[in-house]
Amino acid sequence: MMSQINLNLLRSLKVLLEECHVSQAATKLNITQSALSRQLSQLREMFADPLLVRDGNQLVPTPKAVSLLNKLEHWFVELDELMIEAEFEPSAWKGEFVFASSDYVAQYLLPEMVEAITVKAPKVSIKYCLWQPSLLGEMANSEIQLASTMSPEPPKGVSSWQIGEDYPVCVMKQSHPLSEKSILSVEDILSFSHIKVTGGGDKDTYIDQALAELNQVRHIGLKVPFFSAAFRSLSMSDYLMVVPEHIARNMKNHFDVVFKPLPVKTPKHKYWLLWHPKFDNEPSHVWARQLVYDIMNHSEYSIGYDSES
Repeated sequence: MMSQINLNLLRSLKVLLEECHVSQAATKLNITQSALSRQLSQLREMFADPLLVRDGNQLVPTPKAVSLLNKLEHWFVELDELMIEAEFEPSAWKGEFVFASSDYVAQYLLPEMVEAITVKAPKVSIKYCLWQPSLLGEMANSEIQLASTMSPEPPKGVSSWQIGEDYPVCVMKQSHPLSEKSILSVEDILSFSHIKVTGGGDKDTYIDQALAELNQVRHIGLKVPFFSAAFRSLSMSDYLMVVPEHIARNMKNHFDVVFKPLPVKTPKHKYWLLWHPKFDNEPSHVWARQLVYDIMNHSEYSIGYDSES
């Protein structure tokens, strides 16, 4: 029977039982008296009870109607609370926020994110995961709520914001044999072994694709998952390393390195914050991703930071 009752009928029943007067109830419900009379007939049939019986000029509720009114008043209070979404308050947030990125973001940007989040949301739990491109297709069922990654186009199947873009460059130690050259040749970058950072997704695929078109392959002398280990090794050897320009520019402040434009044409690197659409309107996620976006655009380690501004 309950499957036949819509919300409008229940609300009409509640007002009818409160007013015990069809015309007054109709006015309160903003419907015609005849429409409300038809609804009352439906309700009587559904509940197998007259609900309201006439006594002279009055309508008197039956015992069943009194019982229904008590239940409806409680039920509509809960329904109204359900329909009114409470304003999100970061200081009361006790959930878990799971963020994924490359090792570079984890080392140089994550601490700023953690500080900013925990200052305003001290009860939240933050979990970090190392991002890999294979995780993109698993976002619907993954614990990862927000991720930063590189992609030539907006990632499909997820919501995203573009953070920025730049080109890959060639990095070397300050005293490297090629450091005095303003323009590198293909022969130059093939004359030395390279370091490849494996953690967090490909950041040097474009150079390999460009070299492949020339039937050339660079020699990878060292593979490491961490940028800190890669740059320390770079500054103590004659290795070369191809990384996005913003990373090279920022690492120059921490290591004795220089970077040069590549001698081959490559596409731009494009950087994104991405999340599954199920989080589009979730208040805590809306708040957290805006905070992360702002940091990733304005931190001194980010793609969008201008050190001269």
